[in-house]
Amino acid sequence: MSLYVFGGLVGVWLTLPTLIVVPLSLTDRRSFQFPPQGWSLEWYRRFFDPESGWMDATFASVRIALLSAAVATVVGTSAALALHRWHRRKAAGAVRALLLLPLVVPGIIVAIGVYALVLELGLLGTTIGFVTAHATIGLPFVIVTVGASLRNLDPQLERAAASLGAGPFETARRVTLPLIAPGIASGALFAFMASFDEVVVALFIKSPFLETLPVQMFASMTRDTEPTVAAAATLILALTTTVLVAAGLVTGRRGRTHTSEEA
Repeated sequence: MSLYVFGGLVGVWLTLPTLIVVPLSLTDRRSFQFPPQGWSLEWYRRFFDPESGWMDATFASVRIALLSAAVATVVGTSAALALHRWHRRKAAGAVRALLLLPLVVPGIIVAIGVYALVLELGLLGTTIGFVTAHATIGLPFVIVTVGASLRNLDPQLERAAASLGAGPFETARRVTLPLIAPGIASGALFAFMASFDEVVVALFIKSPFLETLPVQMFASMTRDTEPTVAAAATLILALTTTVLVAAGLVTGRRGRTHTSEEA
């Protein structure tokens, strides 16, 4: 019982600073004040006002995150399958370490490198430039999650499919990919969130015509610190919580279904 109490206290301690943005977004003052002296939805109205620029930044972030997650999922899944198949080769470890570099290299170094490359290619401030940069950042998450699913995959299933006449492509489509689908979905979710929340690289490659929501929030904090940024943070918190809870429910339901089928 004491373990549950301790875990609950730790959870409250970790989430309480995040939840403070909710009352901050409902203040009637033009600057941050906690606790609020009065309540208002003015900052949510300003967030959804088309002329404020917040909705444009939100739509840009969602569009870039979806495209980046799609690219990272396809490339990362292909890379994980190749690394799993050729894991005994000497170069496999080096290739894996190279693909996972964005996880360990400091973000500012990645941002400088991406900026130089995007500038050289003439993609600065373009959707293609953002998608290329953010897909590179999300790629390691897909490789890690799909690789973990592949390590738990029974190789006898693929051999059985091959013995029944299925070719490599047919085996991958009908056996391998359905079995590692939870890992692919988790990688896609992490890649989406990595792109949607990314601000350092976005600050380097943005343009006056294309800015993501984190860049807009950063600019608001450094310029006027009005509570609209708290409203944006509250909406992001609600969105990410909903997505993670839904993903957990779907994964848990799929796991229970798989267990019942085995029984």
